[in-house]
Amino acid sequence: MTHDEIIAQVEKMTVMELNTLVKAIEEKWGVSATAVAAAGPAAGPAEEASSEVNVKLAGAGEQKIAVIKVVREALALGLADAKKLVDEAPTMLKENMKREDAEALKKKIEEAGGKVEFA
Repeated sequence: MTHDEIIAQVEKMTVMELNTLVKAIEEKWGVSATAVAAAGPAAGPAEEASSEVNVKLAGAGEQKIAVIKVVREALALGLADAKKLVDEAPTMLKENMKREDAEALKKKIEEAGGKVEFA
C-alpha cells in the first residue's frame, strides 16, 4: 500500500474512527500524538504558532445535552459522535484552530455549561 493510498483511506474516516486509529497507533508503538501536537510545527514564525491553539473539552458540566448540541454544531458531527466526545471529556475537540475561532467556540461551550481549556 502506498502513502497516497493510506492518506486516501484516512481522508474517508470519521472523527471517531480517526480517534480510534490514533489510540491504536499509540498503544502499538508506545508513542503519544499529544506530545507531537503540543510541540507544534517544526518550523515557522513564532507568532503563527501562538495564533493557533488546541481546544480541549475539560468537562461537560451540569448541562451535558446543551454542550453536546454546541459540539455537534461547531464540529459538524453527528449526534452519536458529538455525544461520545462529550462523554469522554476531558478530550481534544479541535487542534490548530485559529485563536479567534477557538475563543468563539470556548464562549459557546461555556455558555452551554461546559468547561474548555486551550492546550
